[in-house]
Amino acid sequence: MGLGPRSVHKARRQFPGAGRRGRGAPCSGRPPPGRDGCPRPPAAAARGEQAPEALPHLSPDALGYFRRALSALKEAPDAAEERDLMVRNILKEVEAQALALATNRTGSEMLQELLGFSPLKPLCRVWAALRPKLRFVACHRCGVHVLQSALLQLPRLLSSPAEAEEEEEEEDGKHGPLQTLEELVLGLASEVSDDFLFFCGDTHGSFVVRTLLQVLGGTLLESERTRSRASQSSETQRTSARECKRTDFEVPKTFLNHLQDLSACFLKDIAVFITDKISSFCLQVALQILHYKLPQYCAHLCDAIIDYLSSRNSSADGSPLLLFLRDQTSSRLLEQVLLVLEPARLQRLFEDHFQGQLHSLAAHPIANFPLQRLLNAITSPELLSLVFEELSPALEAVLAQGHPGVVVALVEACRRVGTHQAQVLQLLLEAFHCAEPSSRQVACAPLFASLLAYEVYYELTEEEGAVPAEHQEEMAAARALREVTVLGSLLLQHLLYFSNPGLVLRSLSALTGPQLLALAQSPAGSHVFDAILTSPSVTQKQRRRVLKTLKGQYVALACSRHGSRVLDAIWSGAALGARKEIAAELGEQNQQLIQDAFGHHVARNVALTTFLKRRATWEQEQSAVAKRRQALNSILGD
Repeated sequence: MGLGPRSVHKARRQFPGAGRRGRGAPCSGRPPPGRDGCPRPPAAAARGEQAPEALPHLSPDALGYFRRALSALKEAPDAAEERDLMVRNILKEVEAQALALATNRTGSEMLQELLGFSPLKPLCRVWAALRPKLRFVACHRCGVHVLQSALLQLPRLLSSPAEAEEEEEEEDGKHGPLQTLEELVLGLASEVSDDFLFFCGDTHGSFVVRTLLQVLGGTLLESERTRSRASQSSETQRTSARECKRTDFEVPKTFLNHLQDLSACFLKDIAVFITDKISSFCLQVALQILHYKLPQYCAHLCDAIIDYLSSRNSSADGSPLLLFLRDQTSSRLLEQVLLVLEPARLQRLFEDHFQGQLHSLAAHPIANFPLQRLLNAITSPELLSLVFEELSPALEAVLAQGHPGVVVALVEACRRVGTHQAQVLQLLLEAFHCAEPSSRQVACAPLFASLLAYEVYYELTEEEGAVPAEHQEEMAAARALREVTVLGSLLLQHLLYFSNPGLVLRSLSALTGPQLLALAQSPAGSHVFDAILTSPSVTQKQRRRVLKTLKGQYVALACSRHGSRVLDAIWSGAALGARKEIAAELGEQNQQLIQDAFGHHVARNVALTTFLKRRATWEQEQSAVAKRRQALNSILGD
């Protein structure tokens, strides 16, 4: 139910916070490694893979030896030669028990750490020792992480100088020809390619495929490397999914050739990769890598996906693609397709399948996420105008349905493209019931931050059809700031980057000191200050008007986890006069700061001891810092 007409029931409605989708981020099927426990692997018969009859057993003595060796290695001096010798000696022992270590829960953890220290040749020997059982290791709940760790060493090892030829000849004489790292990777790629559908569909093997795709493309995705860490909130997962950082490194041409071969494997069974949850993760990663490295192959895959989905049975309300936008598995894939499509293809996709359906998509618990990705991908004013015209009348209803991510994505698109900014701000004021009377507009910032309508935030009751009450400044000043949501914080940040953020800044300036302090101490709200301090649309005069309200709150800021970060950011951009005021206020509570876990870092950054004992020296140092900053800014400005 929307929030359009005013009534007792509707006026008290709270905008639901995040629009949960009921599933993790893309490619989030990886079981936690090591101490967090390894999930039970699929039955060997179900995978069509029989475990080795005589799986090597890792004795407690051997496990204790490797644990002590790893501990000694961590405590070893930083001298390169000594540490290198220790690593080589340990990995020689590992080579004989590589399979036992890789398939043991604790041994797998230690082997992953050891590979992080390993030089090129020892790693190749360990890999070669695992190769006869590569298929089993890749699909083992613990062994898979060892293979991933080995693959993730490539950026470091490919850039390191080649090792001495004498050592290579010595090893060849003892153990036969040692395969190069490139040969080992290409061998793994060939084995995966030969049974591609099996590896991609296996719960554990799919992780090897996804890591292999990144290595072959010379691009490591941050979201994939951190996937095994502690689970994140839905909002954080989605932010990282669309703003995925990557690390590029040089790879041999043969790697890109094999990447092309693997991309062709997706086309052979495109239906499986679209509909199967585990296999779909591999195709999503492939689209990202191909988008960066082989755009023409990425476009070809996207066309194949869209053509397949468009050829299915039509839905009752339009394009057959709409059915898949509402499906948990295929909608994830379509999100990635939307993010990597070229602008012309994106516009054509919108016109063929999305146009006229935005309201129903925004209201759907699953389909609203692909709609957000469509908004994230828009770069042309023409396409944004089409989307804005259709979606903007429903902003209040979308908020009431619990999908504020759609609204935030639309505001972000207006910021990025640079159009419809005044219109979307006016629509937001109306949706939050603070457009009329105009006195309410000064309260917009806390409403946006908390995603609460005016009547809900201030706990008012208005009869249907009644004239909205004027804003009461005394009432607003007496009320503590409500909880700041992640999406509410993002909404404020985007608005502060609009070409004219004056209204939002006036609203922030109207907050009392304790209210602004609460915003700075909030995990989500503290990032609003980043936008205030860095947005090119915010003038120095506007910035000072907001920040002066914090005077008298500096000690409380300094002693807060998130507030101390805000204070450091304010200090970095402050002029000498403002720095004196901050230091003087902090100096009155010097002992409290020194004893506080966060405050003592602020005291050190401000050089508070020098300020209190040698004021002239402190002023000289701060003046020198200000001159260097001014010179640097002038250089960057030129």
